[in-house]
Amino acid sequence: MDFGSVIAVLVIIFVSMTLHELMHGIVAYRLGDDTARLMGRLTLNPFRHIDLIMTIALPVMIIFTNALTGASMPVFGGAKPVPFNPENLKYGEWGIAMVAASGPLVNLLLAFISYVIVAYVGDGSAAGKLLTTSVAVNLGFFAFNIIPIPPLDGSRVFYAVAPDFIRRFFEAAEQYGIVLVYIAVLILSPVLTVYMQAVIYGCVSLFSLVI
Repeated sequence: MDFGSVIAVLVIIFVSMTLHELMHGIVAYRLGDDTARLMGRLTLNPFRHIDLIMTIALPVMIIFTNALTGASMPVFGGAKPVPFNPENLKYGEWGIAMVAASGPLVNLLLAFISYVIVAYVGDGSAAGKLLTTSVAVNLGFFAFNIIPIPPLDGSRVFYAVAPDFIRRFFEAAEQYGIVLVYIAVLILSPVLTVYMQAVIYGCVSLFSLVI
């Protein structure tokens, strides 16, 4: 991947993670919590959402690891989580699940919109290649964030339907969540690659049935 492609991927990551986190805040606000608004996180300014490790270091590490080793792990990343107060949300645990699910669903929607445009304009132009990258990056965000490991969004959705012993584990693991994520990325990268490729392929197959 050349330097221009790396920059394009990082720009797409910035836009995608900004919309991902913004949607968390919007849904929380609609459900009765204005914490994100009061802290200035209901904004399209990507610099308010950047996490140096998850937004920049992690995707760059994946890009260069793929380039150096020939691996094919999809590029993904994360952002600084938008704060919200669960006590203020309507619908209790389901409100928390709705806030959590909104972020990955935005990435899924962005991937679908990009896929539809590419299907009609082709992927030969610079814009087409950029949108093709958008499909891959946003599906990577979606696949990564729905993994039920705290503090990823998938764990908060799963928490709403999980039995008590799973909930207790999630509550205990929450404070170490980011460590668990790094362990999964570094140690389980072959398994993670297969999983994410399967999710991305499945989503693209579904997209192709729609248009």
